Amino acid sequence: MTKRTGGRVLVEALAINGVSTIFGVPGESYLEALDAIYERPDMLYVTCRQEGGAAFMAEAHAKLTSRPGVCFVTRGPGASNASIGVHAAFQNSTPLILLIGQVPRRNIEREAFQEIDYRRMFGQTTKWVAQIDDPARIPEFVNRAFQTAMAGRPGPVVLALPEDVLREETGVALQPGATVVQAHPGAADLSSLRSMLAASHFPLFILGGSVWTNPARLAVEAFAMRHQVPVAVGFRRQDLFDNRHNCYVGDFAWGNIPSLVAAVEQADLIVALGARLDEGTSYKYSLLTPPRLKQPFVHILPGAEELGRVYHADLMVNAGVCEMAHALGTMDLSVPGRGWSEWRLQLRHGYLKSLEATAQPGRLDMGKVMAYLRTALPPDAIVTTGAGNFADWPNKTYQYGGIGTCLSPISGAMGYGVPAAVAASITFPGRVVVCFSGDGDFLMNGQEIATAVQYGGKPIILVVNNNMYGTIRMHQQIRHPGRVSGTGLVNPDFAAFARAFGGHGECVKRTEDFAPAFERACASGKLAVLELQIDPESICFNMPPLSELGRP
Repeated sequence: MTKRTGGRVLVEALAINGVSTIFGVPGESYLEALDAIYERPDMLYVTCRQEGGAAFMAEAHAKLTSRPGVCFVTRGPGASNASIGVHAAFQNSTPLILLIGQVPRRNIEREAFQEIDYRRMFGQTTKWVAQIDDPARIPEFVNRAFQTAMAGRPGPVVLALPEDVLREETGVALQPGATVVQAHPGAADLSSLRSMLAASHFPLFILGGSVWTNPARLAVEAFAMRHQVPVAVGFRRQDLFDNRHNCYVGDFAWGNIPSLVAAVEQADLIVALGARLDEGTSYKYSLLTPPRLKQPFVHILPGAEELGRVYHADLMVNAGVCEMAHALGTMDLSVPGRGWSEWRLQLRHGYLKSLEATAQPGRLDMGKVMAYLRTALPPDAIVTTGAGNFADWPNKTYQYGGIGTCLSPISGAMGYGVPAAVAASITFPGRVVVCFSGDGDFLMNGQEIATAVQYGGKPIILVVNNNMYGTIRMHQQIRHPGRVSGTGLVNPDFAAFARAFGGHGECVKRTEDFAPAFERACASGKLAVLELQIDPESICFNMPPLSELGRP
């Protein structure tokens, strides 16, 4: 083939692997790649304001498309900033490709300007890290990156690209894009699962994992409805099953639903499909206790290396989540009279009851705000959150409609919600996107609303403002009552902040003012920020007032 720069070969290889959107912050270390993107009208480079925000956007984009998100950053400080998104992708099991411009090959191991060895830096937070030192091998490395990110348990891959490799010319031929291969459940596995379900009186499914599709979700929903099986989801995986479906019984997470806690005790079979049963899902490994559960346990995971790592199941199945979902969709148990419908109804009732929040102190009651949003938002609305107590409001009291409607960091990374909302609104401009941020959370990546304005994104961002790092203050009050240290915040006018970027901004101080303000934000056709000023005593969903915590 005609000789061309490594940067051009890289962009061609990305295109062959289906990449049409790249999130990044430009850097001199990969100018040749940026120059190649200039000639690709089919490829959008979204210029972000900080690499952490760019990496979060790429991670969110992957959740929305079930394909690897791609982020491009420069060496040293750029890669360091982006590392938070890599960690989030690793704990979220999200396929992500981080491309890093690197110092020229001749300067490696001299501690050159902004030099880092990324193979050591990212070793524990990725599935694979590599540096491409030969431009002729770029297609090979890119294909392997996509294959690795999607195979088994999905996750992030990092490729370092020395700038002279991107400048150097090569005549290498392009290869076909990576082909994703996932394991399918075997006939023996399905037969064993069918027998265990047939013997069960109180089965409970827990869904988790990533790269689900809506057809796979619908297949599991059809299976659950056909057999009246109750289905729960893992920590921050609420969009894996329609929350309005009569078989949905809630999420396992910190602040567990009482009916689900009781269900774990009563269940005589637990089937985890895609769920690793991480610390959040298992409530610090105290509700679902390793290494063995007290009842028969089926663990279905796409990554063979994860099976038996923490939990020793009675039946371990190495299968992709979608592949197993479609197998369930065609499974007929033929076990009438088990009474599963009563069991399912009992747990469903407990879930619906859990949506009813206790009255909150102050003039603005988040429980009533959420009751309004449950009816006002369309089923395909995309809801994003950062990390903090405020996130319990959408995670515990909103009802998600399907795959890609819940973007929330399992890693607990603050600052995730705004970039995720920006990416969602750019990716699906016709859908309603609502972000929940705390006041501390918002200012970690609030500058990315500039990216939304630049690319026509118009998410509605709700800043739940109590002038503190609320989660830390809560724990501080519990452990050291009345001794406030390091958790107070002085904030700007968040509504004015939004207007400064050309967006719509309002401050809401009373419950009755929220719905009209939200409707004006929707009607504005712009990026919008609504600052919700809540009473500091309203510390968390269904918890006592802040000042009452830690009392003898």
